[in-house]
Amino acid sequence: MKWLMVLGITFVIALMFLYEWPKMNLKQKREKYTFVVLSVISWALAILLLFYPEMPGPTDMIDRIYKPLGKMLE
Repeated sequence: MKWLMVLGITFVIALMFLYEWPKMNLKQKREKYTFVVLSVISWALAILLLFYPEMPGPTDMIDRIYKPLGKMLE
């Protein structure tokens, strides 16, 4: 069942490429590179969250950093 979701996520990313890529000019090399990199990173994160939903998020890291500081200020 999860592999069907992987195909769905991949399909959505492919639709994004099909919609956005022709709108970019040939001279926009940096924008195209950035679009590809961000799309691949977001695809990988979506797949990771699909298989490991208990994975800690960025707020967990912030809590770990600032929790000792909060205890010192009490």
